[in-house]
Amino acid sequence: MAETSPKIKIMAGAAPDLSAATFQIFDESHTIGNALRWMIMKNPKVEFCGYSVPHPSENLIQLRIQMYDGLSSLNTLLEALANLDSVCETIENKYHSSLATNDYERWEERS
Repeated sequence: MAETSPKIKIMAGAAPDLSAATFQIFDESHTIGNALRWMIMKNPKVEFCGYSVPHPSENLIQLRIQMYDGLSSLNTLLEALANLDSVCETIENKYHSSLATNDYERWEERS
């Protein structure tokens, strides 16, 4: 069975208590980077969060999280991923519900 590479890697230089760390997230782009940054920054215990795409030819993002009071940036990342998943699931459910009940706006394209 072939081994798979990890999806997320903690980069060198993280604080020993993980209160500040940079994570590499592989096979992702600005789409999840900006959504994760937004979700993480909603947490009042987060001091800083930012992401970058190191190079356009590399299919990865780097996400930096710094926490107040020595809290774990890893736990914050995992919580943000779960919250983002929940938001996406809610949107999908509302979308399917509106389709099933024909409760959506219709637009007619005019030339």
